[in-house]
Amino acid sequence: MNGTYLGMPAFPEAAREAVGNTTLRGNLRHATHTIRDKRARAVAELDDWAELREAGKRIKDHTLRHLDRYLVQVEEAVTAAGGTVHWAADADEANEIVARLVEETGESEVVKVKSMATQEIGLNEALEARGIHAYETDLAELIVQLGKDRPSHILVPAIHRNRGEIRDIFRSEMSEWGRPAPEGLTDTPAELAEAARLHLREKFLRAKVGISGANFMVAETGTLVVVESEGNGRMCLTLPETLISVVGIEKIVPTWRDLEVFLQTLPRSSTAERMNPYTSMWTGTSDGRAGEGDGPRAFHLVLLDNGRTDTLADEVGRQALRCIRCSACLNVCPVYERAGGHAYGSVYPGPIGAILSPQLRGTGSEIDASLPYASSLCGACYEVCPVAIDIPEVLVHLRERVVQGGPAVREGNRVVLKPARGHAAERAAMRAARWAFTRPGALRTGQRLASRSRRLHPRTLPGPGRAWSGSRDLPPVPPEPFRDWWQRTHGGRDEAK
Repeated sequence: MNGTYLGMPAFPEAAREAVGNTTLRGNLRHATHTIRDKRARAVAELDDWAELREAGKRIKDHTLRHLDRYLVQVEEAVTAAGGTVHWAADADEANEIVARLVEETGESEVVKVKSMATQEIGLNEALEARGIHAYETDLAELIVQLGKDRPSHILVPAIHRNRGEIRDIFRSEMSEWGRPAPEGLTDTPAELAEAARLHLREKFLRAKVGISGANFMVAETGTLVVVESEGNGRMCLTLPETLISVVGIEKIVPTWRDLEVFLQTLPRSSTAERMNPYTSMWTGTSDGRAGEGDGPRAFHLVLLDNGRTDTLADEVGRQALRCIRCSACLNVCPVYERAGGHAYGSVYPGPIGAILSPQLRGTGSEIDASLPYASSLCGACYEVCPVAIDIPEVLVHLRERVVQGGPAVREGNRVVLKPARGHAAERAAMRAARWAFTRPGALRTGQRLASRSRRLHPRTLPGPGRAWSGSRDLPPVPPEPFRDWWQRTHGGRDEAK
């Protein structure tokens, strides 16, 4: 990925600050509870939801196993339909490709459909450095951009803002980006939406270049699919003369029949709708004849790797690539509800971000090494995932990677793990526990010593142990070990027989 947010601390530190923000917690609690309750009702309408969930999982797993073949099929189909395919190994390469394509049109402004992939690579900032202004057209993304903020949720990036804050942002910032907010703007949803509509309309009508991501790519025809609720995506995909789509290589589905599964599960899991109000699909370019068809005269597809191939190589972690970005896991996560999305230091917050970001970026930074621990392992995220990603399993797997070492590297003919920083004490404690648990006599002696000195025990651990006990007390040691109590009260007899 393009790196963490500048100056981002580890998750525990960032979360501690966020938890102290009562306004943020109130906004998050109201929004997440509302969305997840609606989702539960929408999912309950389908008697075959479990079967659809399993089908989505199998389709994704099959596609990932044969990703090389389907990527070639996508390239051939897009090219045959008049589009041009570009391959980007990382964020820098993707940004360079997009910036060059925009410059070749002679334009200095682009309109954007909401896209996690372009946020992941920092495309807006890269274009700005080249003198190209990128305008977000999704309402929530517009709020984030005008507020010089960062997204904090996959589905509703401005979930941390309330209506009063949004009104103030529109009043103070809209004039700097284009049409100003209407005089006397209030915080009623209808007025805020109308202000955004008027502000964006002039940009839609003026822009010659559009940039999008895609929710899905259909391999058999080279068709790209974007689902949304506002219609801004439809405007970006049909009005500009040039369309550039930046899409992660994992977004492929083999056939239209496979797509049908996800067009049922995605809207119910994300917006709690039976189907998305706007489902836009495009295959290549329009023919350019007056009055004949909609869509761009030039279409470019940038296929983005940016750590996905490395993630695919991990037999446990690769299931994160099934994700269809529905955000259901965020809305049920007790950690996300209290900490918010900014604490995760990534455009992918919540449970899915805790397993996706460390794999795409590696665990070398402080924030990425801390993300696998940003969970209570309650399993609620797995229960609601429409493609059955076992997020708790991957979290534990990544914790093991962090403790044992960083990413695998080749040294001569061997593949080894880089030494992990900051976990030497934990590894030493685990070795000591293994030694004691394999020696019953030593374990019994240690338990007796612990019981007899229980009044001297601290309530928290010293040194590096504070990372664990800083938010919880150590469990009290009993007056006598269980084995001694059993011997004293039952004479060691097994009365269960």
